[in-house]
Amino acid sequence: MSRTNPRLFVVDETKFGASLDSALTRRRISQIILYTLLIIGALIALMPMLWMLSASFMPTGEASTYPPHLIPTRITFIHYRELFTRLNLGRYLFNSALIAVVVTGVSLVINSLAGYAFAKLRFRGRDRTFRILSLGLVLPVQVAMLPLFLLMKNLHLINTYWGVIIPGMASIFGIFLIRQYALSIPDDMLDAARIDGASELRIYWSVVVPGILPILATLAIWTFLATWNDFMWPLIVLSDEAHYTLPVALANLSGEHVMDTELMMAGSVLTVIPVLSVFLFLQRYYIQGVMAGSVKG
Repeated sequence: MSRTNPRLFVVDETKFGASLDSALTRRRISQIILYTLLIIGALIALMPMLWMLSASFMPTGEASTYPPHLIPTRITFIHYRELFTRLNLGRYLFNSALIAVVVTGVSLVINSLAGYAFAKLRFRGRDRTFRILSLGLVLPVQVAMLPLFLLMKNLHLINTYWGVIIPGMASIFGIFLIRQYALSIPDDMLDAARIDGASELRIYWSVVVPGILPILATLAIWTFLATWNDFMWPLIVLSDEAHYTLPVALANLSGEHVMDTELMMAGSVLTVIPVLSVFLFLQRYYIQGVMAGSVKG
């Protein structure tokens, strides 16, 4: 019986250690390059917002100098005071907040109910109706503005909050998004609730809503952001300055104070803060919804 030479299985520890160190070094270098590129990209993306914040504290006229200053030579809060005293920006903030909150809350209820119905309830023409409804996703929003304006005019809702709120109370995209997410809820859970005698509204509130909470948070962020930043429809519907939303008021500000860049930047900062606050508050649910949507079929 032949013996195996143990020297054949002796590993050269010096070569193995050198190759391991080389692999770790290449990995560290690749990570450093990757993080450097990510930091540079983040700085490029944040640079306009950082300059906007910096310009809002500059004295009048400094932001228009060439070359532009990145940091104010003297910090002043006069532009923020003028927004609330001379331009009554508090009223515009209230209008935007009221419209955005009502549209977001009502649309979440309507879209989730409709999405649940299209996903789990059985009724005649369900799939056909959903396919016809989905065709609206390819139509530009501007196409519906004229007939929608005429409808609001016939309902005497021009220059009112409801004229801005009602068209945003339901969206085809929101119904489609929740319907696709609600399909992942097991039918056995719904059938068990029906056997226990729960009504459809009870099932919706106790079973469906907890299951679709991440996508509801995602839709809430998108809806609030779109409503808060909406400019075209409020500009068409609203004619009284007391009902103006913040984007419409800022557009008038740019036409009224063409050279007052610092005042416009201060107004832009106040426009960004509520949206950023909502996103940070719902960030955890937003990430859950995005990650769940990436793995669900």
